[in-house]
Amino acid sequence: MLRLAAILVFAASMATGAARAETMVLELKDGPVTIELRPDLAPQHVERLKTLANEGFYNGVVFHRVIDGFMAQTGDPTGTGMGGSKLPDVPAEFTKQAGFKRGTVGMARSADPNSANSQFFITFADSPWLDGQYTIVGEVTGGMDAVDKIKRGEPPADPDKIISAKVQ
Repeated sequence: MLRLAAILVFAASMATGAARAETMVLELKDGPVTIELRPDLAPQHVERLKTLANEGFYNGVVFHRVIDGFMAQTGDPTGTGMGGSKLPDVPAEFTKQAGFKRGTVGMARSADPNSANSQFFITFADSPWLDGQYTIVGEVTGGMDAVDKIKRGEPPADPDKIISAKVQ
């Protein structure tokens, strides 16, 4: 009877979409950063991050724009802030269900709202002026201390990099 109850609870959770949360782990010089991905807010953007992370795209990529009190941006293989993946850009998936607070992960883009590709950023502080302007893809749930230690600069003189990125 207990086993049947467990099976029913599992089946109900799958039917309601309450499957296990997906996380992306960035290995940085100061330790791992765990990001809970939010496909409920931005399914296309989260899928892009997962695809690129699983291909090893982010391994060795630098944080090319790091503004104290604001955010750390990465995801450009050229390290200039002008590059991206070979995949097409992803259309904006803005939301009113969540806002940019400390540890929010958002997709970087150009002036065109539909130009996000591979670059993303992690906020050091609450940044409500980004709400509804940038796509939220996740939230740091562990390792924010490692994010806080990323070298600052636009670009930093000796930029920190993502050692590896994995989706679990």
